[in-house]
Amino acid sequence: MTISVDTPKDSFRLSQLLYDTRYRSLTIQVIAFILLMLSLSWLVSNTVQNLQDLGKDFNFRFLSQPAGYDINQRIIDYTSQSSHGRAAMVGILNTLLVAFLGCTVATVIGVLVGVLRLSKNWVVSRLMAVYVEGFRNVPLLLWIIVIFAIMSEGMPQPRDFREGGTASMLLGDSMAITNRGIFIPKPIWHDGSQVLVAVLLVSLAAIWAFRRYAHKRQEQTGDILPVLWISLGLFFVPTILFYFLLGRPVTLEYPELGGFNFVGGIQVRNSLIALWFALSLYTGAFIAEIVRAGILAVSKGQTEAAFALGLRPNRTMNLVILPQAMRVIIPPLISQYLNLTKNSSLAIAVGYMDVRATLGGITINQTGRELEGMLLLGLFYLTASLVISSVMNVYNNRMKLKER
Repeated sequence: MTISVDTPKDSFRLSQLLYDTRYRSLTIQVIAFILLMLSLSWLVSNTVQNLQDLGKDFNFRFLSQPAGYDINQRIIDYTSQSSHGRAAMVGILNTLLVAFLGCTVATVIGVLVGVLRLSKNWVVSRLMAVYVEGFRNVPLLLWIIVIFAIMSEGMPQPRDFREGGTASMLLGDSMAITNRGIFIPKPIWHDGSQVLVAVLLVSLAAIWAFRRYAHKRQEQTGDILPVLWISLGLFFVPTILFYFLLGRPVTLEYPELGGFNFVGGIQVRNSLIALWFALSLYTGAFIAEIVRAGILAVSKGQTEAAFALGLRPNRTMNLVILPQAMRVIIPPLISQYLNLTKNSSLAIAVGYMDVRATLGGITINQTGRELEGMLLLGLFYLTASLVISSVMNVYNNRMKLKER
């Protein structure tokens, strides 16, 4: 017969918080949290005290006051009598516009240049190398100023487009490139345009559903459907059909030379063009190196196996190499998108009115609300960065290799 004797448990001692591995990490975290809260409390208290000494309070009522300044490039309606909040919204939309355009064009340039850098043609690969090294080793601000100077000094003046002048409009007299910017047609929305937009959205949804179906069918049966032609048909046929059935609800207002400048249409100013092209070319050089590294990370055996199955080089790149390289490309690509979005704040150098120029510039100077303005500016860039990261992380999870 055995008798079990309970061994007495050691009582808890304060020294265990430091010397016992079961409690040490928790102790360090609690101490770090307390120090962080004390630091933030001191910072907030000191800021409030300094504001009181200056006779200021902390509020955002200045956003409802009249702005009193003009914004030349804008997407939504705005006048000098609009509020500072409206001016900030115009700046936010301008920033998002140039960030979207820049990320799109930079991706296209980066993929093309990254693939061409691996070309067996020595001239092509060397030219791409010159582009990459030239743009990524020169500060972005210089490229913005250079492109702006080319547009302002190298393009013809509006008076050169008069009859007998040295310049002429492009694309059937619908677009003019001048030293004041590029003038393009402006869409005019009439009754029935909402239905046309709805048809367009339905067409895009149908294209997305068909591409998913084609992809699943290819995985199950190996049959390859003509995705490109069917997608183009789903996009153009319903849109054109309803466009004429609804009586052409969308028309175009073309720019025309009137007096000393063009009137009508949409004026894309030199500041937007310079910022857009400079951001795209500069970031595209970095993306090109990311794409090249991603392609080189794929084993050469994949290419040889694709050639052995009879795939052409372009099909091999699209169907075999790039899908596997994406898992290497996407993570650093996210950082480049974030850099491009934040680098758009250099727009003030060429007078493009982004959120840095409106909310973080003129509004702060007029209202004296530098703390509130900078907090809102930082919150916008933080929110934009988190949204871009979240969307790209979702895409990254979809593109990563999955075991079957």
